[in-house]
Amino acid sequence: MTQALHATPLNAAHRALGAKMVSFAGWDMPLHYGSQIEEHHRVRRDAGMFDVSHMLAVDVSGKEAHAFLRRVLANDVAKLRVTGRALYSCLLNEVGGVLDDLIAYWRGGDRYRVVVNAGTAETDCAWLAAQRDRTAADVAIEPRRDLAIIAVQGPRAREKTWSAAPMLRAATELLAYFQAAELDGMLVARTGYTGEDGFEILLPAGHAPALWRALQESGVAPAGLGARDTLRLEAGMNLYGQDMDETVTPFESGLGWTVALGDRREFVGRQALEARAVTRQLLGLALLEKGVMRNHQKVRRAAGEGEITSGGFSPTLERSIALARLPSAVAPGEEVEVEVRDRWLRARVVKPPFVRHGKAMINVEC
Repeated sequence: MTQALHATPLNAAHRALGAKMVSFAGWDMPLHYGSQIEEHHRVRRDAGMFDVSHMLAVDVSGKEAHAFLRRVLANDVAKLRVTGRALYSCLLNEVGGVLDDLIAYWRGGDRYRVVVNAGTAETDCAWLAAQRDRTAADVAIEPRRDLAIIAVQGPRAREKTWSAAPMLRAATELLAYFQAAELDGMLVARTGYTGEDGFEILLPAGHAPALWRALQESGVAPAGLGARDTLRLEAGMNLYGQDMDETVTPFESGLGWTVALGDRREFVGRQALEARAVTRQLLGLALLEKGVMRNHQKVRRAAGEGEITSGGFSPTLERSIALARLPSAVAPGEEVEVEVRDRWLRARVVKPPFVRHGKAMINVEC
């Protein structure tokens, strides 16, 4: 018997817009609303919005919340010295593998909010609870399925959000990147998953349809999972389950910068990371011939083989790009070969991102 899919508070709105709906991590989600390419370009050139309510906000609070998060996150929440500041981090297992990646927000005092991926939400909550219970920490862990999340992204995202919801302007106009403000039950963060400016808005589920309509009336185009994936790939952003998982460390996934090793803080997975040799790395590829690189295709060069973790066609660059796990000896600028449909095609190794703020970050003639 097929298990019913979860529906976000915006499910009816997606269907009214004629979205092509697909199953994603147990949720009924929009893939696109007619043209994935057009949605991609709207985000790069103007403003688009995504329903990301399948992701889970988890409130972590209590007098030991700060110490608890310092122990369970590879990055250090002690860096959050201004209320509303956000931190990107990984949850690691005891052998240094990535259980999930997340964003943590400091809400002031002993209150934090972390936002985790849909496919790992339940296991993340169980793992956090187990870590708390093992040390008897005075920490409350509260999954917030009463919240919806709308991401508004693009060069005109902020101005169009203020047009749709004028009350947000005063609280968010001066926000720095990776900072959030709270008002009227909403947390509005200047974060995103596209390589563009914009907001991620966490709000009571019952208020989400009205905000979605107001954003649409202000000229923000709905965009689905398809465009979200091509945008994040161009931005060089990892997707959990493809570019990293429990079998690889942050250092093998281009996320070494998220591991705070500067002091002797003990965190889950630290000892394993310090003892484990790094022989692989995550880099970008730009295809030099006609074809499209896809996940799991083989990459070869004299120093050894690698594998594509995320691949596809870049609408902005009009060429195929990919993230690939390659031997540590490989360097940007080198040429490799990728097995595409039983042919070995030439590709250039590059350092992500490929695109940021609408501009190419690599030499597209490479």
